[in-house]
Amino acid sequence: METLHDTPIRCQDIFKALPDQHIRLVLTNGVAGIGKTFSVQKFTLDWAEGLENQDVSLLVLLSFRELNLIRDEQYSLLTLLHVFHPTLQKVTAEKLAVCKVLFIFDGLDESRLSLDFNNRKVVSDVTQKSSVNELLTNLIQGNLLPSALVWITSRPAAANQIPPSCVDRVTEVRGFTDPQKEEYFRRRSSDEELSNRTISHIKTSRSLHIMCGVPVFCWITATVLEHMLTTEQRGELPKTLTDLYSHFLLVQTKRKKNKYDEGHETSPQELTEADREVLLKLGRLAFEHLEKGNMFYQEDLEQCGLDVTEALVESVIFQKTVYCFVHLSVQEFLAAVYMFHCFTNRNTQVLEAFLGKGRGRNRSEKLSLIDFLARAMEKSLESKNGHLDLFVRFLHGLTLESNQILLGGLLGQIEDKNRSERNLSMDKAALLILGKSLLIRTFDYIFYLHVCSSFRLICCSLSEISCASLASALESNPSHLRKLVLSHNKLQDSGVELLCGFLKSPDCRLETLRLILYNFLFSSSKITFYSLFRLKNCWLSEIICAYLASVLDFNPSYLKELKLSNNHLQDSGVQLLCGFLENPHCKMETLRLRDCSLSETSCDYLASALKSNPSYLRKLELSENNLQDSGVKDLCGFLQNPDCRLDTLRLSCCSLSEISCGYLASALRSNPSYLTELKLNHNKLQDSGVKGLCGFLQSPDCRLETLGLSSCSLSETSCASLASALKSNPSYLRKLDLWGNNLQDSDLKELCEFVESPDCRLETLRSVEGWSQPMLLG
Repeated sequence: METLHDTPIRCQDIFKALPDQHIRLVLTNGVAGIGKTFSVQKFTLDWAEGLENQDVSLLVLLSFRELNLIRDEQYSLLTLLHVFHPTLQKVTAEKLAVCKVLFIFDGLDESRLSLDFNNRKVVSDVTQKSSVNELLTNLIQGNLLPSALVWITSRPAAANQIPPSCVDRVTEVRGFTDPQKEEYFRRRSSDEELSNRTISHIKTSRSLHIMCGVPVFCWITATVLEHMLTTEQRGELPKTLTDLYSHFLLVQTKRKKNKYDEGHETSPQELTEADREVLLKLGRLAFEHLEKGNMFYQEDLEQCGLDVTEALVESVIFQKTVYCFVHLSVQEFLAAVYMFHCFTNRNTQVLEAFLGKGRGRNRSEKLSLIDFLARAMEKSLESKNGHLDLFVRFLHGLTLESNQILLGGLLGQIEDKNRSERNLSMDKAALLILGKSLLIRTFDYIFYLHVCSSFRLICCSLSEISCASLASALESNPSHLRKLVLSHNKLQDSGVELLCGFLKSPDCRLETLRLILYNFLFSSSKITFYSLFRLKNCWLSEIICAYLASVLDFNPSYLKELKLSNNHLQDSGVQLLCGFLENPHCKMETLRLRDCSLSETSCDYLASALKSNPSYLRKLELSENNLQDSGVKDLCGFLQNPDCRLDTLRLSCCSLSEISCGYLASALRSNPSYLTELKLNHNKLQDSGVKGLCGFLQSPDCRLETLGLSSCSLSETSCASLASALKSNPSYLRKLDLWGNNLQDSDLKELCEFVESPDCRLETLRSVEGWSQPMLLG
């Protein structure tokens, strides 16, 4: 599909085409509670009242939650209309064929139909009986009533069930703007003081203020705050998603009690044993039907031990009473409460059914909180329609001790040995678990970016199009994020250009930006490293350096870590970056440019820039570039600057010879006290080069802790030189890598004697495959 344009549009106009454009099927995305169903209802009402879209002769509104009830039955399309809309009994196949029909299918994320667009039989006759699945796929693909318009709404995670080839327009419901949030609360209450207090509290909580862009959150927030501000309710007002829903649950429980029992006014935290029993039954109903849908019959309630008076909303479909929670997000919250209760109370039967065998088999296994959350996240990622996404968010929120105290005995007690895990914040726990999963689907950027200080999307099949929505979310709140990692994605220059609007913001406080490649794959339970073919991670060129340099000049003082390894930046790209590095306000501490197609020219640019602003950079990675000896010579002008504070220098595989060692030794002898790591692996340094370095090693001011000299064409002569130098300054070196130099045991004799010195602090020595303890080498 062509790149979509981010253009505002009224819901009444979504089928109005541009010149030379035909709009048949519209897909509308939006997060939970954002107003998708409301938009559909508004569209339908305006049509019914003759105000909009009067070219449409017949409008048929069907929700997926209703279609779930007949998913195993056979219908023709015509019969389906008659069953769901009895007023259409007089509509015939002939009339259907000639009139302009609009089908609206609301809530694809609630669908339990199997929409297979590849292996379905063709249905082209509106009187032909078939499964509901086949009717919908043929209608969507245009085999059935090809002239009919189709509108589908969905949460983002489920939208990919519809083939892009079938979609003519994608729209997104984005909820309330900031002025509309205030308008909602002022219109809701005639008490101006109450409205002002509500709005004031929302503004004090950044996450709550952001969430109130979603209308259903506004309603829930208003319900909770109005109750707490107009009663003698004490305690801190809610500020987070889970905190808000916890209070909502307590307030609704109290209101039910007052309605049916005419009980006296009590604090909503005072849950009785009967309250807890009912809420857990509702939680069981909510959880067991997450996959089945958001509609229940009386027998479903009775199976969970519930009286029909406990249900929140009821309606009549097919002459039978059907029950549902007031909103799907409320069902997801109750389901999370129930599952968390099962975890804390070691309900192995429920845990095993949910997590799979081996995850809760017996009480002796003592499933840890992290493993429990990790498996729940994996289950969520396995879902095609994202029906567990919000459920998993609530699970993470319920790990916070504040929410456990609020809900009292409803959740159960986490064992003390898990106390350190109990208070895992959403950003730490969710991101840790997300990082374990492969082929992560698109999720709600806005939510995560507004609750996380560290955001990682590694190996997620993101493209430059993904950067557009990511940039939009970042620009709406630039000051919170500190670390952004987008490694191993095909972002390309155009994608990063979109992100630069966020970097240019004066409120941006980003400290770490990583657009690099680590050659790895994720497994379901741990990160496993592989040596794969070379990938140019984010597919960036020197053009990206122009974008970054330009925007970083606007706001140079916050970014501390920039990693652009494994991209085709070339010398011209580094030259552009150097304008930012020499900015007196630049506070860059880590710069990694490994395998970026650089030559000695880049060293000249870097040395010049860093000499003008030398005191902040701590780590410089330039390995796997063709720098040669002349490049190192240029860098040494920066290294010997008395204001240079560099502690890590990596120059592995840079086509260096023994000449480079002379340059380095000379520069470092004049400024030896800061460098703690020097890696020169896979360069042809030879014994003469190492001998030159030893002059630096034996300097009393040398503080080097790690020295990498693997595959450097060394012999026993180098071992003798190193042993001699280290004996004169033995107390700092911790790690020495000599692997790949074909050294024999006899060659290491003098080094082993150094190891026996009481002043030696060497911890690891690698002279063969793998790292060896030096004490074992004698």
